[in-house]
Amino acid sequence: MHVRTKIASGVAACLAAATLTMATGFESAEASVQALPKAAAAAPATYSATLKQTFDAFDARQGVAVDGKYFYAVNNQTITKHDKVTGKPLLQFVGDSDGPIIHMDSATVVGHKLYAATSNYNVTPEKSSVEVFDTRTMKHIDTFSFGIYRGSLTWLDRHDGAWWAAFANYDKPPAGSTEPYGKTDNTQIVKLDDHFQVTQSWTLPQELLDKVRPMSNSGGSWGPDGRLWITGHDYDEAYVMDVPSEGSDLRWVATVKIPNVEGQAIAWDRSTRSPELWTIKRSTDQVLVFKAPYTSIQDPHTQQWKVVGPGHFVQ
Repeated sequence: MHVRTKIASGVAACLAAATLTMATGFESAEASVQALPKAAAAAPATYSATLKQTFDAFDARQGVAVDGKYFYAVNNQTITKHDKVTGKPLLQFVGDSDGPIIHMDSATVVGHKLYAATSNYNVTPEKSSVEVFDTRTMKHIDTFSFGIYRGSLTWLDRHDGAWWAAFANYDKPPAGSTEPYGKTDNTQIVKLDDHFQVTQSWTLPQELLDKVRPMSNSGGSWGPDGRLWITGHDYDEAYVMDVPSEGSDLRWVATVKIPNVEGQAIAWDRSTRSPELWTIKRSTDQVLVFKAPYTSIQDPHTQQWKVVGPGHFVQ
């Protein structure tokens, strides 16, 4: 009986020790896994655009739109139609100084219509609308109001059978306030149907939000490469984005330097065989045209998932 007790005690001790060893091993393995640093995301490649042409445009303060024969310089309450070859101003829409149009941020041409992204920046609460003009006469012909919505509408473009737009928000407080104007992190890129109803929305990568803060995304235009090119409020560069295959952040594919540009709205001229990127320089009231290296930009490998079989399952 005494011998059996000793044997049983020994077995129990061995089992306890084995259990402790296994538990310790699992804890060590888990700790080891947790200790592995997360791989840093590769910084987007940087390219440079080449200045091709410059036009004087007295109201090029917010952005520019372009079609086959003309370009349209956008200011807060005016849009001026210019001859695309000579730069000569031809017609101008002038809004009333007391509104209701107080801040046109950008514009895009679809057919014979000019669609202007409009907001009440920097008055709170943030209100936005799309104002529509006939490019032949520059008369205001239609409107669509978002009212108080996701932020300030800064740009609008047509791509792949849908409307795309940005609702910007800002860390910078509006005049007379100490509170942020919506907070930059709340900036959204949205896809809309033909009735301007949002069907999907995305955010910007945190690294890009941190770069443009305390301001936000000011311009956007779909490039001939099938990617979305966007700009900040101040910097001489465009950020080339892709719609992700999963998740809610747009993919930051590349940065393209556009020398002497000071942010604001942009427009790809898609009417020619050699598409050009149109921008403004607000400090000198100029429209600048660039040859951008869109054919050179390559997608980085960013797949962040895999499928594994037995022996490789993640616990």
